[in-house]
Amino acid sequence: MNTKASRHPSLTPSLGFQAWNVSVAQAVANVAQANFPAYLDAALSSLLPIECVLLGLECKGQPPQPIYQRGIPEIYLENLTSRYYARGYLLDPFCLAIENGLAQGFYPLAEIAPDNFFSSEYYKNYYLKCGAVEDSHYIIDLDDQRKLSLCVYQGCSGSRFSKSQLNLLRSAEPLVRELCLQFDRTGGLAQCLPDEHAPSNLSRHIRAAFMSFGGDGLTDREREIAHLLLRGHSVKSSAKVLEISPQTVRMHRKNLYTKLAVNSQAELFALFIDWLTRY
Repeated sequence: MNTKASRHPSLTPSLGFQAWNVSVAQAVANVAQANFPAYLDAALSSLLPIECVLLGLECKGQPPQPIYQRGIPEIYLENLTSRYYARGYLLDPFCLAIENGLAQGFYPLAEIAPDNFFSSEYYKNYYLKCGAVEDSHYIIDLDDQRKLSLCVYQGCSGSRFSKSQLNLLRSAEPLVRELCLQFDRTGGLAQCLPDEHAPSNLSRHIRAAFMSFGGDGLTDREREIAHLLLRGHSVKSSAKVLEISPQTVRMHRKNLYTKLAVNSQAELFALFIDWLTRY
């Protein structure tokens, strides 16, 4: 006699689906523990191969705080810890989008980055030197001031997720969101944080340096345009953000380049990094 499974082969669970169920159950069982991120990582990695994972806490007005990481090649760790978390985050499109109220959800980098981001000096000097050709993030709202950002990317092979892989990751977003909310509510997240995680004096100085780039020599508008160009916005995109004409953006760009004695975005970026390093 045939079983129901044999009469309906499409209902037979695949090995991948079974692995997903097991790993999700383990994540649920450990959601109140500090090691929950590793179980969440394992669950997502049962869906498809994920080479690198980063979980960070994003609080308004503060640098992102790393909670968990897995798979980041040793050659990229120093750039990530000493450069990105120290100052590089100030130009990161995800950090900026979160600061500006990005809704929770799943986002590949290409969906939120400025139009010229992939040719920007920041992308070349931070993303590529941290091993990330293109990453994707789960953004989870914990409250009005805090978000969790779960970053996944292929940092060992330097490849991108395919469209079907991105769709699979996106389909897991409701479950990832709910598990991360429970991770916070049950006290698991608090176990991962130091007793005091207010912004340090150093991080305040770095943010102040960012906002005062160029000193008194630049007008407020020129500084705004410098920030947008550094973040990877084109002239057209900068004009749209500031609600001015592209011609006006070009004029301000020419003036700020003259005042700062630079001739290209590469030189502007180098000057910007030097400016931050002084603090």
